[in-house]
Amino acid sequence: MALIDQTQQAYYTPWGLNSDYGGYQFTSIKDVINNFMVAYVGENKIISKIKRTDVAFYAQRAIAEFSFDTLPSDKAIENEVGPALIMILPQDYVNYVRLSWTDLQGIERIIYPTRDTSNPLNYNQDSAFEYTYDSNGAVALTTPSTTLERFNANSLQQLPNPNGNNLSSGELINLYRYGQRYGLDPEHAQSNGVFYIDQLKGIIHFSADMVNRTVTLKYISDGLGTEDEMVVHKFAEDAIYKYIAHAVLSTRANTQEYLVQRYKKEMFAAKRNAKIRLSNLKLGEITQLMRNQSKWIK
Repeated sequence: MALIDQTQQAYYTPWGLNSDYGGYQFTSIKDVINNFMVAYVGENKIISKIKRTDVAFYAQRAIAEFSFDTLPSDKAIENEVGPALIMILPQDYVNYVRLSWTDLQGIERIIYPTRDTSNPLNYNQDSAFEYTYDSNGAVALTTPSTTLERFNANSLQQLPNPNGNNLSSGELINLYRYGQRYGLDPEHAQSNGVFYIDQLKGIIHFSADMVNRTVTLKYISDGLGTEDEMVVHKFAEDAIYKYIAHAVLSTRANTQEYLVQRYKKEMFAAKRNAKIRLSNLKLGEITQLMRNQSKWIK
């Protein structure tokens, strides 16, 4: 039975409105569960009996585990930074790949994280520097913190003197660009703005020079956000089956240890093969990049 169930005319028209272009390369999690139940579960098979809900649980765990470094799970969203200088992390956010802002030519300029600031809890204090408390006996908090206020008020183009005095342009260059006697600090050798992520509150904070700029966040998703997102690339389908089989066998009582170790090895081998197949390395592109080595450096 053929897997493509629509004509070419139905696939290509109406032009530009079909949201399933290229969807044939993926297999839904529902089909993964069904195929596993057919191929691995039954009489004279490696798993004699198992509940479908157990297979669904391990299939979702497999997608979440593989999304980090095997499955193509990168997403990108675009926002304009407002006066609050914040951006809310997406619901399915796991880790960021890159943040950048788009200039007038449409080029994405990388924004680098900073390790020199944060958004700590600001305990409220009275004139005697003693903590104040609310009606429940908890320490009252002041928001935002002083650190965050001062971070939002400055930019890379107007960095303050640590001693409290304003710097001239020449002094600013010497202090923050050339690094004085110890040379250039690559961490600060850019003027695209900086950011830091408040993991506790799920918010990205930007420096003041990022206001009104269009920011693109490329991030890693766990692949479990919606029903449509829970799909598996066909190059990694076998690795998902091996992951489920190993997970089932390793959690069952009275399972021979050689079976557990066998499917553990098969799982790692299948995952490695899937990672190689999905790495998207093109020999022609690599060759074009390597031609830079033929340049003469004077």
